[in-house]
Amino acid sequence: MTRNSALPPDDMKSAKVQQMFDSIAPRYDLVNRIMTFGMDIGWRKKAVRSLELSEGDLVLDVACGTGDLCRELMKTGARAVGVDYSFGMLASARTESALIQADGLKLPFRSAAARGVTCGFALRNVTSIDALFEEFARVSAPEARLAILEVAEPSSKVVRAGHHVYFHKVVPWVGGLLSDKDAYRYLPESTAYLPETPDLLEMLRRAGFHRVRAEMLGLGAAQLITARRR
Repeated sequence: MTRNSALPPDDMKSAKVQQMFDSIAPRYDLVNRIMTFGMDIGWRKKAVRSLELSEGDLVLDVACGTGDLCRELMKTGARAVGVDYSFGMLASARTESALIQADGLKLPFRSAAARGVTCGFALRNVTSIDALFEEFARVSAPEARLAILEVAEPSSKVVRAGHHVYFHKVVPWVGGLLSDKDAYRYLPESTAYLPETPDLLEMLRRAGFHRVRAEMLGLGAAQLITARRR
């Protein structure tokens, strides 16, 4: 199968994704709010609630972007540390959390350090989701909680058809007007990298998580995947 031209070759993916997020960082939050009609705010709140955190718990937000999840985590009294590969995103971050530029596949934390791990809409941007999940497991203490937000596809045929038009036509057009056209062509097309939800859940089990489940959000346009470290 021929890969869509919006997607970089495998050997260039990491560098291209880093460059892309550097370029869209200044207007990333604005475009997100417009694209999701503000629903992404509630999705993040729900993800943080699922962690059931206690005061002082260390939570790693991997691919933290501009710090949306970090801000929600800090409201719970947790100690949030944001990690992102894009320096541009970290430079545009609006959070009091500690921020580290690092590869999510090589997190600079000792094993079993965290009581929680979050990751928002980033699975499609790594070179290996299996390796990412294994790293999540490595840094998670026993029974630490994991919350992943990612795009999804509605199950209803009617809703799915409308979602496809919006995600693959409207999103690139609006993104091009407000930010970077090529980046917002990549973001919808990058769903080609994303396994089906049952496969993602099985990958998490193999990595060392249990109580793995997925909940559809926004009429199925997004999903919240939660799990605990065995």
